[in-house]
Amino acid sequence: MDSVSLSEVTVIRRTHLGFMHSFRQPFSGVPISLKFSSSKGARAISSSITNNTKSHQFVYGERISATSDSGYKINGVVNIKSRTMISSVKERLLLDATDDQYGGVIVDHRKLPSNPYAFASMLRASLTDWRRKGKKGVWLKLPVEQSELVPIAVKEGFEYHHAEKGYVMLTYWIPEEEPSMLPANASHQVGVGGFVLNQHKEVLVVQEKYCAPSITGLWKLPTGFINESEEIFSGAVREVKEETGVDTEFSEVIAFRHAHNVAFEKSDLFFICMLRPLSDKIIIDDLEIKAAKWMPLVEFVEQPMIREDKMFKRVIEICEARLRHCYCGLSPHRLVSTFDGRPSSLYYNVVNDENDPSHSNCIADYL
Repeated sequence: MDSVSLSEVTVIRRTHLGFMHSFRQPFSGVPISLKFSSSKGARAISSSITNNTKSHQFVYGERISATSDSGYKINGVVNIKSRTMISSVKERLLLDATDDQYGGVIVDHRKLPSNPYAFASMLRASLTDWRRKGKKGVWLKLPVEQSELVPIAVKEGFEYHHAEKGYVMLTYWIPEEEPSMLPANASHQVGVGGFVLNQHKEVLVVQEKYCAPSITGLWKLPTGFINESEEIFSGAVREVKEETGVDTEFSEVIAFRHAHNVAFEKSDLFFICMLRPLSDKIIIDDLEIKAAKWMPLVEFVEQPMIREDKMFKRVIEICEARLRHCYCGLSPHRLVSTFDGRPSSLYYNVVNDENDPSHSNCIADYL
């Protein structure tokens, strides 16, 4: 026997008024009348269908089965001749979603039902439908305005993936026999430090207003985090400008550090960037910076905490080697990849360019 499975859904009036209207017309010779009944605080649609002397009551629910006379029964009671109507009803009981390129689905958060009861029923029906179709991962984005839907999704087996100011992203991996192939949440944060040296061999340094007691009084490089969709080179220029008011031009990435279990137990990438000063007047950001100044490089290096820190001491040594043309950093080059067709920055150094020697960033004077 052929059958079509639906959810246990109680059809919420607000969600399904659209297809109520179609029931007002005679269907396969069977007159249909509509009336409302209350079920657990929600409005459900109940239909009274009369065929000669027989009258049946049902709420559109969990099962539609084929009958011997080529019709279909809803919940084993009502004989309906049109499978087109059945498909229409079924589609309206599912969440709007699109297929992704990895065999999964992405729920359209703009078309989520506002009623939690309708959402719960439609989510269960959708999971059944996706499982039947062999779908794998499900991405469910719930706007903060509909945060009451989060516990419903979690109860159905969805897991937290990540959260932003305006939404929570949840995921569901359908194949029980396969390990989840859904990518994890972002694992890294990216920071930059600006090494700015002027023609007097003075380095631009700051003292932070809020810092750990162990580094109170330390003069350090201007640092900060890269914003979303921001390049490393533009982020370094921006951070120096925000903290000190000094305009700079990006030169190259000298080195980067990779650390783990830092903020929020995430990994951390920190890029040391050499910048050329375009101005020298200092105007500090007094919200986070206590003081800023141009400090002689030799004096900066002689600070006890700098001298005793092997990693930072090596960074300064690299910067000094760059000034002597004994080291070559990485400069950004805009290229387009055929994988996604988008331009991006590839960082590398050019030691020898046979076509144009001036392209070499290793022979260029920093100051």
